[in-house]
Amino acid sequence: MTKFILGTKQNMVQFFDEKGRSIPATFLSVNPTVVTQIKTKEKDGYSAVQFGFGKRNEKNINKAQKGHCKVATEIIGESSELGNFASFKELRLKEGEPKEKVGDIVDVTVFVVGDNVQVSAISKSKGFQGVVKRHGFHGGFRSHGQKHSEREPGSIGATGPQRVFKGTRMGGRMGGDRICVKNLKVLGVDVENNKILISGAVPGRRGTFVEIKGDD
Repeated sequence: MTKFILGTKQNMVQFFDEKGRSIPATFLSVNPTVVTQIKTKEKDGYSAVQFGFGKRNEKNINKAQKGHCKVATEIIGESSELGNFASFKELRLKEGEPKEKVGDIVDVTVFVVGDNVQVSAISKSKGFQGVVKRHGFHGGFRSHGQKHSEREPGSIGATGPQRVFKGTRMGGRMGGDRICVKNLKVLGVDVENNKILISGAVPGRRGTFVEIKGDD
């Protein structure tokens, strides 16, 4: 079974290991996902597994989506809590055919304590920010009459070319980007509550949609 599951970010905590060291960690809620489609090189040009995640009100699902998930829904049963998926995500496979089949249910048990994983999510959107917050500029001195320029970027041009070079660090939109954090470790798995504890920080706010994948 491919080590891949979808979930949402919950909150950060302190985790103490057997030596008493404090490790920053993040709780992720990982409800079971369902395999909704298998893609192969012969039919689709590449190998991938598509997963359905979350729950949506049935009246908000169109006929195309219902038809797409018909096989998976029949296998897991219409009375199941799973189904009427809120979102879908594909996992591309580098080589070989997928081992999963349509209708397979993937839960938190695919991971064990000690697994190395990578987590991808959309970071917090911060809108337009200045150079101090966006790039870590120190700003100007307050002495010698510069009482209004503590957070200004300073000179941005050049005398000779008389233009601003491409790539100059300036103020602008910050956040809202897809971030992938690698080399994180699974510290705990709660099968009853469908939660997983991962070392380090995960992009996004509480409730952010995350992808958890085992490092190759």
